[in-house]
Amino acid sequence: MNWTGIILGAAAFLLIGVFHPIVIKSHYYFGTGCWWVFALGGIAFCAGSLFVAGVIPATILGVAGFSCFWSILEIFEQEQRVRKGWFPKNPNRK
Repeated sequence: MNWTGIILGAAAFLLIGVFHPIVIKSHYYFGTGCWWVFALGGIAFCAGSLFVAGVIPATILGVAGFSCFWSILEIFEQEQRVRKGWFPKNPNRK
């Protein structure tokens, strides 16, 4: 049996699931100004995937990198969701 597909599918599912609350919390505490952290993380993960031996770890790092890149879009969309009242606004942040 080849478990590679199951492992990668589960890893992608978990990474996407982890990044969702990270985006929400990041926006709550830092606003859209933290987008560059996701960009640097995406670059670092993708660069790491180029130098890791093995298909599974390299793919997981690549998925993490592109999840960071996708989070840049989501952090700005989170701003719109907060404006619509779908998520709470941080009263301590202007």
